[in-house]
Amino acid sequence: MKHILAPAQRELLAQLSWSNTLLGFDFDGTLAPIVTDPLRANLRPGTRRLLAELCGLYPCVVISGRSIEDLAPRLAGVPLRALVGNHGLEPWKATEEMRRRVASWRRRLGPRLLGLQGVELEDKTYSLAIHLRRARAKKAARAAILEALGTLGPARLVGGKQVINVLPPGAPHKGLALERERERWGCDTAFFLGDDETDEDVFAMGTPGRLFCVRVGAVRGSHAAYCLKSQLEIDGLLDRLIALRKDGVSQRRHAR
Repeated sequence: MKHILAPAQRELLAQLSWSNTLLGFDFDGTLAPIVTDPLRANLRPGTRRLLAELCGLYPCVVISGRSIEDLAPRLAGVPLRALVGNHGLEPWKATEEMRRRVASWRRRLGPRLLGLQGVELEDKTYSLAIHLRRARAKKAARAAILEALGTLGPARLVGGKQVINVLPPGAPHKGLALERERERWGCDTAFFLGDDETDEDVFAMGTPGRLFCVRVGAVRGSHAAYCLKSQLEIDGLLDRLIALRKDGVSQRRHAR
């Protein structure tokens, strides 16, 4: 994977800044640092300021595993074009049938997971997230969770950092959501930044000249061609995208 902030990639970012590009971002581990308690996840003040400025220069969307209800207050005041939640499912594929199915899953899983130390079941209305971050015996906890999930029938399981996401069959993934937003806003290309297994659905759709993908943290086997070394580099990337766009606008004005 190539470091997106390396001097060799400056021309790539410059080309993106001059084109009609949609910028897409995951939230946890990408815009916001990973924290022990997911309820406490938030943008650093500097990231919030840069992201708000970026949104005035490019069409920007956030596509997250969190629900839109959860995301909205965390991104209040940031003029994004769209929030997409539940791994691409919400809002445009969030049906009553899916809500009922997830509610049924929660009722069935709750008692089975209740005795597992450190395991937390999160209901996101249209999907479930089973968190293992606080479990001491993670291998045993994961095995017990997978056994319980096997009783649900058809479901789409998506792994993550100390979490197993459970979605209804047929639910769209983040890659499809990004493509929909690109078409919705009439953009020629898309640039997406994510950090997790759930973002590989976007990375796997990477098309030279059409979709550019960056993963936070270099991971062998990832479909993303580019990476940031860590989440701490997010502000540097946002700042560079802002500077390149402003420079391009300035050059076009002087050329008139």
